[in-house]
Amino acid sequence: VHLVESGGGLVQAGGSLRLSCEASGDTGCIHAMVWYRQVPGEDREWVAAHSGGIESYRDSVKGRFTISRDKDRNTAYLQMNSLIPEDTGVYYCKADIVASPVPECATLDRDYWGQGTQVTVSS
Repeated sequence: VHLVESGGGLVQAGGSLRLSCEASGDTGCIHAMVWYRQVPGEDREWVAAHSGGIESYRDSVKGRFTISRDKDRNTAYLQMNSLIPEDTGVYYCKADIVASPVPECATLDRDYWGQGTQVTVSS
């Protein structure tokens, strides 16, 4: 499974961005798509997840961010509205692989990460 993020950039506080994460390979083995972010010198933190049709968010982004997944396009999205400077960081998507005896899934790693996309929110 290979993931490519896009959509990052520089935006003023209050603005919006939509991040995309396109998956390729054995995408049928993906059971969850997750977004993380990381600021230099700090640990990577979980932002939002889409699993089994259920969305979940860290408290600081609830009401501002929306995660979605288009299985036909093998793409996950993170719509980010009302951005604040504290949202600045490198955003990564992660694909969690289903635990399955199906050969094409059983030989995969438990998860895969994209290369990240920079989001900078100016005040």
